Amino acid sequence: MVKLRLRRVGAKRQASYRIVATDSRAPRDGRFIEAIGFYNPRTEPETVQLKEDRALYWLSVGAQSTDAVTRLLKKMGTLDRYERLKKGESIEALVAEAEAAAEGTPEISPKTRRAAAKKEAKPEAEEPKEAAPAAAEAAEEEAAPEAEAKAEAEPEEQADEEVAEAAEETEAGEEAAEA
Repeated sequence: MVKLRLRRVGAKRQASYRIVATDSRAPRDGRFIEAIGFYNPRTEPETVQLKEDRALYWLSVGAQSTDAVTRLLKKMGTLDRYERLKKGESIEALVAEAEAAAEGTPEISPKTRRAAAKKEAKPEAEEPKEAAPAAAEAAEEEAAPEAEAKAEAEPEEQADEEVAEAAEETEAGEEAAEA
């Protein structure tokens, strides 16, 4: 029987997993038929990459998924697409839908996507530079009256605190010299 399960990879205490189709009799990290994806639980949020068409193929020929892989497939919507595949939808349409869902945007060409990303990156990089000085000036203007009011209200307390801090530093220095 073929199983879809996780195969551990990665260093000690830094586990990441490959999602593989394997014979159920093979060891966990042993021989496998095909690697169909990758899962990294250590990132926030968890990283899951999956070859949707291969997962749908293996499920359609009778492969059983383990509990962990089933959870990942549900989270990605693959099991819902598999149910629709069984009802007669084309695998090409389902795979295109999965790719669009993975990108988080409607289907557009990679060239158009890169051009849009460049346009968005430039204005964002310029805006914080201009906004930062204005925000800093506004914060200084708001903080200035508060600082003046504190200074006028508590000059004796501030002086006492400074004297106490100086005394503590002197005592610490004397103890260090004795040691």
